[in-house]
Amino acid sequence: MNLKGKTVLITGGASGIGKIMGSICLEKGVANLVIWDVNPDNIRRTEIELSGIPGSGANRTDANNADSPQTLGSGNKDRIHSYQVNCADADAVAETYSKVINEVGQVDVLINCAGVIRGNNTFDKQTVKDINLTMDINATAPMLVALQVLPDMIKRNSGCICTIASAAGMLGVPKMSVYCASKWAVIGWTESMRIELKLAKSKVKVMSVAPYFINTGMFDGVQSKIFPILKPDAVARKVIKAIEKGKSFKGIPFPYHFIRFWQGILPLAVFDFIFGKCFGVYSVMDHFTGRRNIQKEALNIKGKSLSLRRDIHKAS
Repeated sequence: MNLKGKTVLITGGASGIGKIMGSICLEKGVANLVIWDVNPDNIRRTEIELSGIPGSGANRTDANNADSPQTLGSGNKDRIHSYQVNCADADAVAETYSKVINEVGQVDVLINCAGVIRGNNTFDKQTVKDINLTMDINATAPMLVALQVLPDMIKRNSGCICTIASAAGMLGVPKMSVYCASKWAVIGWTESMRIELKLAKSKVKVMSVAPYFINTGMFDGVQSKIFPILKPDAVARKVIKAIEKGKSFKGIPFPYHFIRFWQGILPLAVFDFIFGKCFGVYSVMDHFTGRRNIQKEALNIKGKSLSLRRDIHKAS
């Protein structure tokens, strides 16, 4: 897929590799870059950075404000459109996507990049709040956004949905069991959706990306024995390149393409010895600290969707 002239929507697009991928998309000549993020301060900083000069080149809409978008300048006017939205809130996602359709147009490429991690605890020490937070943002949110975007893509018989999963979505890692579960869910969902579209002879592409730990602050404290912590810019460029090539799966680094193969042929005890003892995978989270301020903020913004879940449970 040639990204030039396309409309690209990136969730979690105001920080980390989401922001970097947005920058790359602008370099490649996309007609519209649509940024969804929950953090208004990050949105503002990203608008300024991607617009090239302070205070220019973006249109910003608050999902909680019914007013029309505020024009911030003329640098990349009509190319950058940002929306504050909690992607784990089904109502907010539907409302914001409707705004995108009316204000920008149909989405050609969706990149699900928003995510959160709660680590450094064994499962017995996890809280219900942490479990709900992780599963809602990492697993449910990509589905809610895709549920809005995919029908239009199917009608046009074109488009791409790319979801950033994790190498932890193929390999169990101690002290990140819930995170692993959320990423396994994403990979399974993406694979099922890919097959559904293939059987329907649709040209819509679906891809999951399984990167190793990325140096964005989200995995601060992680200690890697064999594979180096990945550079965000390199990962972002590989993801965009994979989208352009129409890939269905991208493991980063490349050896992670073979995890399933080794799991299938090796006795479990041998696999655990190689990946746990030799590669040190089972101890990478021992000194994890993470980006604490982002995690606390995510907990605060989840109140509405957690309340909705409780209401649904009571009604049933």
